[in-house]
Amino acid sequence: MTAALTAHELIARHRPTLDQALEAIRTRAYWSPHPEHPKAYGENGSLDAAAGKAAFDALLGTRLDLGQPGTDDWVGGEVSPYGIELGVTYPHADIDVLLPAMKAGQKDWRDAGAETRAMVCLEILKRISGRTHEFAHAVMHTSGQAFMMAFQAGGPHAQDRGLEAVAYAYVEQVRTPGTAEWTKPQGKRDPLALTKQFTPVPRGIGLVIGCNTFPTWNGYPGLFASLATGNAVLVKPHPRAVLPLALTVQVAREVLAEAGFDPNLVALAAERPGEGIAKTLATRPEIRIIDYTGSTAFGDWLEANARQAQVYTEKAGVNTVIVESTDDYQGMLANLAFSLSLYSGQMCTTPQNLLIPRDGISTDVGPKSFDEVVADLAKSVDGLLGDDARANALLGAIVNPDVKARLEAAAGLGEVALASREISNPEFPGAVVRSPVIVKLDGAKPDDEAAYMSECFGPVSFAVAVDSAPHAVEVLRRSIREKGAMTVGAYTTDAEVEQSVREACLEEAAQLSLNLTGGVYVNQTAAFSDFHGSGGNPAANSALCDGAFVANRFRVVEVRREAQGAS
Repeated sequence: MTAALTAHELIARHRPTLDQALEAIRTRAYWSPHPEHPKAYGENGSLDAAAGKAAFDALLGTRLDLGQPGTDDWVGGEVSPYGIELGVTYPHADIDVLLPAMKAGQKDWRDAGAETRAMVCLEILKRISGRTHEFAHAVMHTSGQAFMMAFQAGGPHAQDRGLEAVAYAYVEQVRTPGTAEWTKPQGKRDPLALTKQFTPVPRGIGLVIGCNTFPTWNGYPGLFASLATGNAVLVKPHPRAVLPLALTVQVAREVLAEAGFDPNLVALAAERPGEGIAKTLATRPEIRIIDYTGSTAFGDWLEANARQAQVYTEKAGVNTVIVESTDDYQGMLANLAFSLSLYSGQMCTTPQNLLIPRDGISTDVGPKSFDEVVADLAKSVDGLLGDDARANALLGAIVNPDVKARLEAAAGLGEVALASREISNPEFPGAVVRSPVIVKLDGAKPDDEAAYMSECFGPVSFAVAVDSAPHAVEVLRRSIREKGAMTVGAYTTDAEVEQSVREACLEEAAQLSLNLTGGVYVNQTAAFSDFHGSGGNPAANSALCDGAFVANRFRVVEVRREAQGAS
């Protein structure tokens, strides 16, 4: 295959970006090559807001032909949470044809080496970045995120996570030198001398099982980690969120072909309604790596049954915030209100349980009883979402009927401190938009414990009365150990309480945020600096992103021979 993009050109274009990414993961300082503001796009070939919206509109009702082998049908059926039918159809693959075609290109991809693979991945990300406005609409209308969140989380933040995975993959592959001259002295005899070659070799085909809520943000780490380490990647999107990942596959295939590689190294596996091909794919012998984000039940099934594959899962957990004391009461309330409201709580990092001493807390504005804290938080959420336009911009839309059903059922679990309200969206009358519900529970009652110790994904939070700070830490520790947690938050001015919370999180392997009162929230993580998940509790068996996330996607194979001239 003739390359329109040479390795030399790609290195000249992207090596500085890779070097900056390597420095960022070393220092953990803030850095991003992908602009967060929509107005930053429109130059150097990127699509501005109008062009991106036009490109998205032009996709509606069309067939997205990726040129994949083994296409035996065309499937689709996505309906936006905002109420519009996308009408896009995608290739349905005969897996027995597609998988062998994907394996065919792996030798050349393996032999290209870590640096060239990284450069190709960065070119893919660069082209996706240029289409961020288009991707934002695709993410918005498959996930239900409001536009600005879809733009940022589905665009630059997702691209950052993909680049971060490439950087970690590169580091792990070049840790071992490509060649070595080995000489062992033998006293009076001639030394033993060998020439050794070390080659990172891929495990096989990686399977990315996409999620409905964050198709690109959660999909890119695994996709790019596997691709950068030499593996072909089959992308199996969530049936309700195919378009963003299908566009990603389209870009990847174009770049691979232009760089002289087999485009079938990246392919799409869309499915018919109700087909449920994930289990079938996950147990195929050709699939050697699986990346999955979604329910605990299916994540557990993958870990138990996909024995031939290295499985990376992000499942579900019960995220907890301890509220023991604060020196910025209003800041705490505002921060929590935003955290509970963002994207209607449909984030794996959204707080669910707020553990508050039943005797109240100390604050900079005087002592506050349990009831006062909960009532003030409810008022803060109400104030944040009181204007419908601002509410729509923060909440987005309910992603599926299951979330709506959980929200409606939650009101029957205890005393409602803040009732959910229905909000209309004038631009999208078909959108289902609901504000969060806050329910009071008692941490000493078994029935209440059964409720707050179960994940309730969506805009549902429980204000749980606990006996004391030590009781709160005990509940926190048990919930992390038994149910897992992607995030933990705590508000305290007491050094001993802070230390006990910190120790619980260190021992149970949960990421902790302390006393957030400004513009950073417990449910947000920054690529190159923050770890998303830890891999050390039941919520996820891996972290985004660390060396462990990439290092087992390849193995190093050694070839050794007698050194030239050795006797």
